[in-house]
Amino acid sequence: MSTLIAQTYPGSTNLKLVHILIAVIITLALIFAGVTWVAPIGLSYYAAKKAPAVTRVVPTELKDNSVSGAPGQKLSYFGYAFEVPWTDLDETQTKLYPKDKPVKNRADLRFHSGLRVLVTAIPPREWASGLAANFHASPQAIEAAFGHDAANSDYRFVKALYEFSPDNMNHWAMSLGTYNRHQFLLIIKSLALLKSAESGIFRLQSQDYLGFQEGSPRVRQDGIAIHLFSDDGSIEMIFFQKDYQNPQGITQPEINRIVQTLRKSRSDARD
Repeated sequence: MSTLIAQTYPGSTNLKLVHILIAVIITLALIFAGVTWVAPIGLSYYAAKKAPAVTRVVPTELKDNSVSGAPGQKLSYFGYAFEVPWTDLDETQTKLYPKDKPVKNRADLRFHSGLRVLVTAIPPREWASGLAANFHASPQAIEAAFGHDAANSDYRFVKALYEFSPDNMNHWAMSLGTYNRHQFLLIIKSLALLKSAESGIFRLQSQDYLGFQEGSPRVRQDGIAIHLFSDDGSIEMIFFQKDYQNPQGITQPEINRIVQTLRKSRSDARD
């Protein structure tokens, strides 16, 4: 019968092929649209919904810029000098790391009050290079995610990371490449921030340094951290107060005292 139709209407077979071809093209176009437009939109909504709460926290200004005038002492480690507003450092408990290397970059400070401060000196451009190594990411991928300037500056790198939030995602202008970049930023931010950052991330600034503080002292918690950056390196301090005997806990003026007195030290017996 089909042969008879084909003989009677010679163009009918070609017409069917055209219809099939059109149907295939339409199907492929719909699949392509789903992959390149619809899928990224849906994925971005899902990623924003499932992102950890801490990724929604972005830096804000400090409300308390006062500096503690309590009796304290000057300390110097790894080329950095600063003042702490406490006088009860237990130097017999001070430990320097790495233990197996002659050059140290981390000091574990213990105070008789139970307060513990972990001080770490970080070489310049360590954030971008360390991230690339840990995630096996190319320099091009890091630059695409954080920008050219951020890839060459630890401060701008961290600033770009901390300022990104699921609320910044423009779902309806989302491409697959943009989604991948945003998802990468969310993953890195959730891993980089301490739990204390859930109570706030705050901008820090002194005469020589720019940086950020993770955690509000108004909420007594363990692991409040400060990160201070300069062109020739950065320093990180984490305050552990799980065993701190002071019921008030560490205060913002005390943290400000450390931030505002931080300087490069020319001589350091602990290097």
